[in-house]
Amino acid sequence: MATHSTGWRTPAVVLACAGLVMAIAFGLRHGFGLFLQPMSADMGWGRETFALAMAVQNLVWGATQPFAGMFADKYGTARVVVAGALLYVLGLFTMAHAATPTMLILTAGVLIGAGLSGLTFSVMAGVLGRSFPPEKRSMALGLSAAMGSFGQFAMLPATQFLLSSLGWFGALVAMSAIGLAMVPLASALVEKRATQSHAFQQSAREAMREALGHRGYVLLTLGFFVCGFQVVFVGVHLPAYLADKGMPAHVAVTALALVGLFNVVGTYTTGRLGSVVPKRYILSAIYFGRSVVFAVFLWLPLSPWSVYAFAIALGLLWLSTVPPTNAIVAQVFGVRYLAMLAGFTFFSHQIGSFLGAWLGGRLFDSLGSYDVVWSLAIALGVAAGLVNLPIDEREIKRPLARPA
Repeated sequence: MATHSTGWRTPAVVLACAGLVMAIAFGLRHGFGLFLQPMSADMGWGRETFALAMAVQNLVWGATQPFAGMFADKYGTARVVVAGALLYVLGLFTMAHAATPTMLILTAGVLIGAGLSGLTFSVMAGVLGRSFPPEKRSMALGLSAAMGSFGQFAMLPATQFLLSSLGWFGALVAMSAIGLAMVPLASALVEKRATQSHAFQQSAREAMREALGHRGYVLLTLGFFVCGFQVVFVGVHLPAYLADKGMPAHVAVTALALVGLFNVVGTYTTGRLGSVVPKRYILSAIYFGRSVVFAVFLWLPLSPWSVYAFAIALGLLWLSTVPPTNAIVAQVFGVRYLAMLAGFTFFSHQIGSFLGAWLGGRLFDSLGSYDVVWSLAIALGVAAGLVNLPIDEREIKRPLARPA
């Protein structure tokens, strides 16, 4: 699939702007867990209400992601990013005005979830995959993910400052204004497509059918479910978990910031490693590593330093699954429908995210602790590590179409 940069839209510019969009989108979203306690207390809701809204957000995000990817592959990434940014901003603004659990689900859940599908890895993977040659593709995906991760680190203290200064209502309104910055960045993601008369001819439906019939793609998609479960459970519930244990609020803020900072290192490293090491081994090591990190965190006596050590270790493994996952999809199936195929894999990730967010609140309200969910996160990590080992990363060989 040929895509040529025109004028100022060089691959480097495309990479920078795609990374900045993700930095803003992920940076704003990474602080949502800080709103759980103040919003629930002010509105008189149990934790399950806020957790359910976050769960719906992840499920809607995942369900709409394949379609966002399909539209990006067909009509261009820039249009999808603009639409996603506007939905995201509207969701943040109306979330501040949500007076009932239903309104919270419709705003924080449905609107923000739908907006996120146009702003994140799967959509950006398409434009980056078409902008960089195969030998640099994994590195580009890793760099873009690292930039998105840096946004999590950089914007979390700002979110805490807004909460402390303006309260949760004012913070959400201010965050919606910040989100508008994503719209002009989309102009760098406009693609000029060149015709390829010799390219393999395949429809989106045929590409999806081919992928679902590929054992490695199915295993990859199943493993990504676990990634979603683990990161969203921690992202949404870690601040409340630490508060329950008597930790001051700044410990949770510092921990989430450390996750974002070291996520930069993790995503960049796996992006680079993906060029020289089989990506399935990288993914297995990440999932096994997460289970070890969770188990050690729960085993050690809890202190601010054990929390920070946990955050650093988990940050290295946080979104480091994304570059090798998307790179496998590109390597096996090519880049023509990369955003769509990566989007469907991401849907599995978001089903896991839904369960991680919702079960955390549901089981806490029922049992008074998070112990069962921590155990599930450990067991699922081991399962995902095993599932990724037999993935076949070889490119599918296809016949070339005859020239017209």
